[in-house]
Amino acid sequence: MHTNESSENYLETILILSKQLPVVRSVDIATELNFKKSSVSVAMKKLRQADHITVSSEGYITLTESGREIAERIYERHTLLSQWLTRLGVDPQVAVEDACRIEHVISSESFEAIKRHIK
Repeated sequence: MHTNESSENYLETILILSKQLPVVRSVDIATELNFKKSSVSVAMKKLRQADHITVSSEGYITLTESGREIAERIYERHTLLSQWLTRLGVDPQVAVEDACRIEHVISSESFEAIKRHIK
């Protein structure tokens, strides 16, 4: 289940939007990420081909089981790391930006160790 940082960001965004909106469309993702709709369309095609999302005939985007698994893993990392950095005294905006970079490169072993230490 190897994905790249870009794919992980898109999947995480779809997960977050699905909690806020009744349906998620490419235009919603483009707006949220401040990307061109054409860029999002290319990414959605790749995610669909990798079987991480499905797109209905109406254009509604839904995470598949594998897509949801990746999105939830990245979202958990992002949430925990940004909260932890903030508690350490890092400015909240900086903490969110740093967590966004760290969440993609940290190993499962290191993340689980941090998680155990925090809790």
